[in-house]
Amino acid sequence: MAEGTATALIRKMVLVAEPYLPQVPKPKKKLSLQTRLLWCGLALLIYMVMAQTPLFGATVPEFDFLAFARVIFASQQGTLVELGIGPIVTAGLLMQLLRGSEILKFDFKKPEERGIFQTATKMVSYVVIVVESSIYGIAVYGPGIADPSVLYILIGQLMASSIIIMFLDELIQKGWGLGSGISLFIMAGVAQQILWSLFSPLPAGDGFAVGIFPFIGQWASVGMGNFEDIFFRYNQLPSIFGLLLTGGVLLILVYTQGMKIEIPIVSTKYRGFSATYPIKLMYVSNIPVILASALTANAIFIGQMFWSNFNPRNDNIFLNVLAQFDLTNPSTPIGGIVYYITPPRGLDIAALDPMRAVGYVLFMIGIVVVFGKLWVELGGLSPKSAAKNLLDADVQIPGFRRSNQPIEVLLNKYIPSVTIIGSMILGALAGASDVLGVFGSGIGILLMVDILINYYNQLVREQVEVVMPRLGALLGRK
Repeated sequence: MAEGTATALIRKMVLVAEPYLPQVPKPKKKLSLQTRLLWCGLALLIYMVMAQTPLFGATVPEFDFLAFARVIFASQQGTLVELGIGPIVTAGLLMQLLRGSEILKFDFKKPEERGIFQTATKMVSYVVIVVESSIYGIAVYGPGIADPSVLYILIGQLMASSIIIMFLDELIQKGWGLGSGISLFIMAGVAQQILWSLFSPLPAGDGFAVGIFPFIGQWASVGMGNFEDIFFRYNQLPSIFGLLLTGGVLLILVYTQGMKIEIPIVSTKYRGFSATYPIKLMYVSNIPVILASALTANAIFIGQMFWSNFNPRNDNIFLNVLAQFDLTNPSTPIGGIVYYITPPRGLDIAALDPMRAVGYVLFMIGIVVVFGKLWVELGGLSPKSAAKNLLDADVQIPGFRRSNQPIEVLLNKYIPSVTIIGSMILGALAGASDVLGVFGSGIGILLMVDILINYYNQLVREQVEVVMPRLGALLGRK
């Protein structure tokens, strides 16, 4: 009863609000691949310009409250993309969890049902944007602003820029671009960090360039030091070791992404059509890593807020259990729970407390496994949901009756196992990469590889549709 009431209420709210919600119209006809790539480039350009535009009236805080979530949210401190895609991701995950847990019931096979769900998600995004912009503006920038009117303007900038980002994402998803704006912005942010680590000519604390390639050139021309000085750089600076490690992680991710179990399927609608249903080793994709990182980032954010307001000198015994920060560098945790869930980035930092590094990796493995199992159940990826999706797609597995039970039993042999194994691999890679200091951070590398593979698959499908339009129609392309 409650489930039906919730869904009915959402439908009524959408019907009332939809005429007043600004929408990005779909293109009247399908655009060419080249045109859509140009629109993607334009959206990305606008986003990058916003990422370099400072917030009016903002005084950048002494430490970054969202430092550990910048990669996930594709955000930049003190700019118009201070919140990045955070509000959109939060609203989308919330609606997906409500649908996956069947609190909200929508039949995505019906275009009108899918449209209602998308509009409802957009409405929730507006609410999250208002709430997050207000809280973040007041809590982070409010103490440094004496004039309330300036604070209101700053909060308005956060809201307006988040809405623009939402429209850029909608523009790409509606058919003007390719893929999603969220994925594009995350990928661009991680790629920017990697390119900065590789080629930045700006001087670092050791007197040499930040980028590894300019650093190698400078080191070779000066001829000072030994090979250890160039292979391992301290103070978390890019090094040859980090470059090799980044390449190794990329190879592992690409290799594991291709590992899968293929179950043969045949169509009950198109005679003679057969294919395989792949159950990938990385079945849960990177969603558990995103959820785990978002939870950790929120915990660190809360710890920083409590510390700065109630324990700025680390003299409260009870709050010290939650978090302690370095008085001379407030962004560096030195004790409490926050200390152990924050990665010690770089070998030099990890060597000071090896147990912290090991504990962080184990923590990441454990929490990613928990969120992986949770996402499979709530995200519609369980054996029961997968079996239902196969039958709804008018396919069946040869040798099995066309009913949910036998197919569910077969899928149950594989999905729980790949969920745990894949989550453990993702957690270990994310944790170890952060500790050892890969370029772009471990979580950033995971996200970028997954996004690039998805874009590659989309480009392949686009080419298939151009060459064989009937096959494209069969695969559900429009």
